Amino acid sequence: MAWYHTYFKGLPQLAWKLHQDEEYTEYEVDFLRDVLELGPESKVLDMLAGYGRHALPLAEGGCAMTCIDISAEYCEELQTIAQKKHLPVTVINADVVNYDFSDQDFDASYCFGNSFSFFPRRDMQQFIGKMANAVKQGGHVAIHTENLAESILTNFQARNWMPVKDDIIYLAENEYFPQEGYIEAEQTFIAGSEKVTHTVRQHIYSLSELCFMFENAGLEVVGTFGNLEADPFTLGDEQLYLVARKL
Repeated sequence: MAWYHTYFKGLPQLAWKLHQDEEYTEYEVDFLRDVLELGPESKVLDMLAGYGRHALPLAEGGCAMTCIDISAEYCEELQTIAQKKHLPVTVINADVVNYDFSDQDFDASYCFGNSFSFFPRRDMQQFIGKMANAVKQGGHVAIHTENLAESILTNFQARNWMPVKDDIIYLAENEYFPQEGYIEAEQTFIAGSEKVTHTVRQHIYSLSELCFMFENAGLEVVGTFGNLEADPFTLGDEQLYLVARKL
């Protein structure tokens, strides 16, 4: 069983949510509306949707959202909010690697929130293929990651820590395995007397690798950006926003 099957619950899940910047999320939602060319009734697939920080604002703007995530806690929260607000949101609690979207016909698909490094290469190609197959011809796909090789390996940190809101402390011991192409991290979350530790494996891809995988899935990469202002991605940029169109 992969690490992400059991990671997103309890203290790590809370820490991840508290770490998000609401204002920055609003900018990302505007970016998605623009690059995915979304209209008021667009059908959109949110891959690894979490608690819906992008999906809910898009649904409030009229998009019909389908959201898939492996965390039962996140899915329950997202479903509750969507029902309370009467939003057009369908929530699927499942492992995206094993889920079949073949009968779907979405206008666009995206994977945001730095989840785009969970999968080893074979599963990653399958994951990108699922995003592509779910979208109709001419539709757009967008992804975000902070774990691109050109980003993370230029300033690799074997140890790091940071405070999170509500007096949560996050610590990590990182080791890079170059032959396999992943970082294995022992992540610890501490809040008062509570302490939770997980071993996490993040698969590191170069930009050229990702472009090859997207093109192999029938997607034309139309933009690789280092920020939400759509500046072209360059070596050392801390994050990547990649946009592709289905041929």
